[in-house]
Amino acid sequence: MSKETKNPETEPENQEEVKETAEAQTEKEEEKKPKKEKKESKKDKKAEEIKELEEKLKAQKDSYMRLAAEYDNYRKRTANEKLSIYNDATAKAVEELLPVADSMQMALQSLKDAPEEVKKGIELVSQQLDKSFEKLKIEGFGEIGDDFNPEIHNAVSKIESEDLGENKISQVFQKGYKIGDKVIRHAMVQVANCD
Repeated sequence: MSKETKNPETEPENQEEVKETAEAQTEKEEEKKPKKEKKESKKDKKAEEIKELEEKLKAQKDSYMRLAAEYDNYRKRTANEKLSIYNDATAKAVEELLPVADSMQMALQSLKDAPEEVKKGIELVSQQLDKSFEKLKIEGFGEIGDDFNPEIHNAVSKIESEDLGENKISQVFQKGYKIGDKVIRHAMVQVANCD
């Protein structure tokens, strides 16, 4: 049997020397490559870096646009909520004043034989009440001849009349009021020529 002997001159002493030798060989091979290939590989790396940066920028822009849209929706929603709260509070306060408005309407209708000063006084108070409602954006509705709308009118009776068209209001027992689209009180009416 023959024994293999280790030759210390041919084997590297440690692993670091092996790595250094491999790196030196790689550098030599790279130096042998034509300069054109080196430039192309650098261009490829730069193009990849640019592409990555563009993707990051696109993602950031998308995130920003989503945040801006969310903020805009939040702003609109809170503005609508504030307006709704204001309208609800105004409607609740005006609801307490509606009996006064009704009394003013009845007083105006029964002033035929009253002295002129009394008529002017009640008309003035009625006008002030109407202006106050106007400032609060309270609208009255329910006039004779209007089309009947079950969403805002409360029909308490019906009649047949040749003077009025189909589904027309023939008499108003109590005027209706609304703020925006919110009905504070439905108008109590009589409807002509309805089915």
